[in-house]
Amino acid sequence: MLSIWREFQPLAAIATTPTGAKKLQSLTQAAGATLWVPESCSEILETLNTASVEVYHGSLKDHIASLWNTHRGFIFCLATGAAVRLIAPLLQDKSHDPAVVVVDENGNFVISLCSGHQGGADKLARAIALQLNATPVLTGASTALGLPGIDVLGVPFGWNRGEGDWNAVSAAVARLEPIEVIQEAGSTLWQNHLPEHHPFRFSQLGERENGEEEINNSSNQNSQLKSQNLPKAKIWITTANQHFSSEAGVPKVQWHPRVLWVGIGCERGTSKELIEIAIAQVCQSNNLASSAIAGIATIDIKADEVGLIELCRDRNWPLRTFSAEILSSITVPNPSSVVEAEVGTPSVAEAAALKASNCQSLLVAKQIFRSDSESLGIENPKSKIQNLKGAVTVAIAQSQTEYSDRNGKLLLVGTGPGQLDQMTPAAQTAISQADAIIGYSLYIDLISPLLRPGQIVEALPITQERQRAERAIELAKTGLTVAVVSSGDCGIYGMAGLVLEELQTKGWDGKDPGIQVFPGITALQAAASRVGAPLMHDFCAISLSDLLTPWDVIEKRLIGAAQADFVTAIYNPRSQTRTQQIAIAQSIFLKYRDANTPVAIVKSAYRPDEQITLTTLEKMLDIPIDMLTTVLIGNQSTKTHSDWMITPRGYLGFGDKSNS
Repeated sequence: MLSIWREFQPLAAIATTPTGAKKLQSLTQAAGATLWVPESCSEILETLNTASVEVYHGSLKDHIASLWNTHRGFIFCLATGAAVRLIAPLLQDKSHDPAVVVVDENGNFVISLCSGHQGGADKLARAIALQLNATPVLTGASTALGLPGIDVLGVPFGWNRGEGDWNAVSAAVARLEPIEVIQEAGSTLWQNHLPEHHPFRFSQLGERENGEEEINNSSNQNSQLKSQNLPKAKIWITTANQHFSSEAGVPKVQWHPRVLWVGIGCERGTSKELIEIAIAQVCQSNNLASSAIAGIATIDIKADEVGLIELCRDRNWPLRTFSAEILSSITVPNPSSVVEAEVGTPSVAEAAALKASNCQSLLVAKQIFRSDSESLGIENPKSKIQNLKGAVTVAIAQSQTEYSDRNGKLLLVGTGPGQLDQMTPAAQTAISQADAIIGYSLYIDLISPLLRPGQIVEALPITQERQRAERAIELAKTGLTVAVVSSGDCGIYGMAGLVLEELQTKGWDGKDPGIQVFPGITALQAAASRVGAPLMHDFCAISLSDLLTPWDVIEKRLIGAAQADFVTAIYNPRSQTRTQQIAIAQSIFLKYRDANTPVAIVKSAYRPDEQITLTTLEKMLDIPIDMLTTVLIGNQSTKTHSDWMITPRGYLGFGDKSNS
């Protein structure tokens, strides 16, 4: 199963007719879904792969209800109205409902019916549509405007959603009303990839939240003008815990990037409850959102501290530990000789917070809490004090980059010759579902219909292959799913090998980030398909570019291929500055092959400016050749017939070697 389907698991597909079951069968195999059919369709099981098909008994309504709370996605192949009536009693709200998608029996349309953003139904519908070669029907306003959904904006970066009026802010975005964005933390990459006429207005830190006061000091005309420009909604991206009143002006929402590292020092045996209360007290007194916490940092001798382990487990926080030697090298505002005598470093909480956050200053200096301390602020101490044991020191530092518990992935995608219908459905789906796309600008343009709102798209020049690989790895390490696109096949003169080499030099463990390779139709295959069947016998590919391979090595390979009678595909035959290599290659082949050996010269196969010429080895240089050209040189048995190029496999014998 491709990783892009895993976020929807478990996934249920439901069909009530044999036609619907057959339509969903191939899809369920690709997506790892279970296909459910009624008893009345049980006879169709003989024609389907029964490994992924189950029969439900009783009413479909009851069956859907039994699956609802355990499944993350549903695919219905039945009337939209019927699907609506089935799920209506089960719906709660957009933050809890699973993705629901409807496919018509002809497989022409895939409708995102319910939970398009937070549940991922829009994403699921796109993926299904690419598998079925269907049209996705996405009715959300932000999608039509080319804007990311506000309620999923921070998901790729691992941000946590805070409180706010999400429906009202989303409605303001849909109306393209001015939206003020106050971003104090987290990645700003999403800001760089918005459509030209987006509604967001980015405020600098320290600007007044309410612009209404300015209007009171202006003339009526200026007041009306400023009123039109006032934000109709606000989005906070912050570590602060904003408290919004329903009566306080425009609707607001908040995202919390996980950038706060909490340094902890504690006595042996300190209870989880005390550590948790201490952290909550520090956050509350400093107006910090606990959902902005990235994780806990401490000294390595506390790696087995039960209270810390339990807290990190319950809150899904990473626990990072550092040696006393490392911690003692960090300058802190409040060192302690007592602590140094005890554990070998003058600071644990402050030093650990600074080290984990990779910053130079603390957001909150250390505070000490004890189980009998009045500073805990427990309203009913007699009922709660019995669970509090030990003592804990808390300090907080803010990282420049957020922590994400998402596992980054690199999708190495071959896009084929350039036409979308020449790409595999899996490759198309990978591009559509990725958080970020990295590639050469021409290749990005060719796949632009597959891109969706909210994606990070970075196009780099043709000579910056290594920079593309490094950038893709950098983004994947932040938890993003990154598609690296290559024309043709990504593993044949493409980006796959370079990305893997770069990972190897960085000590990659083979698992994080994850890797998936999506093959594509390479240039020699595309060129061959346009001229017939020239690759029916042994063949090879040789690039004439000497940017990465010494020319003497390339020349040896040309001689070897010519001597061995391989059908030979020449990649990168001629550039603006490298013009003689193709002539040298021709002269080498003329030493070992007949001058009338068929040669195909194919430029931009399957693209609008495609040019195809069949010629001979002797005359091949009479045809314009450039970097978008693939040259196919036949072997001694290759012949042409009625403008087609054929290399016999030998089934009928090789016969007359002369060309017709």
